[in-house]
Amino acid sequence: MKHPVLDDASRKMDKGVGAFEKELTRVRTGRATPALLDGIMVDYYGSQMPINQVASISVPESRMLLIQPWDANVLPELEKAILKSELGLTPTSDGKVIRVSIPPLTEERRKELVKLVNKMAEEARVAIRNVRRDYMERLKKMKKDKEISEDDMYKMQDELQKITDSHIKDIDKIREDKEKEIMEF
Repeated sequence: MKHPVLDDASRKMDKGVGAFEKELTRVRTGRATPALLDGIMVDYYGSQMPINQVASISVPESRMLLIQPWDANVLPELEKAILKSELGLTPTSDGKVIRVSIPPLTEERRKELVKLVNKMAEEARVAIRNVRRDYMERLKKMKKDKEISEDDMYKMQDELQKITDSHIKDIDKIREDKEKEIMEF
């Protein structure tokens, strides 16, 4: 039984899964990816700008990022911002571009990252369950206000539970894939 309320709940849960995926791109694995630098802000003539708005970032090889600023004057600021970030990366500059080599992760660091990913996954699952709870309440209110019958309410609650289970399964799959990526050498 499809109903706009269920579609709405599903859309909200989709956003939760999407936010979790986006958040995971910032968790460092042994591989280089431009998303690694998301969230790093650079002082650009007095205002804070995301790094990808002042330079192009490419991946010439699996453990290397190449950062090419559009304005050479911002090079020292880029280096400073990368060094200050919590990524533990050391940029090297030749005056035109910055190279950032991604060191392989230690076993201990991999385990820490897996714990972090699991914590993030649990937060995402809680967010999905909160959406379910809100919509369960909404369905009860709709029944109370006689917008839907009791039978319809129970059918829609079952459907809502199925939608919730499906989204939780998506989060678990994404978490599992990220864990594999972190643990591979």
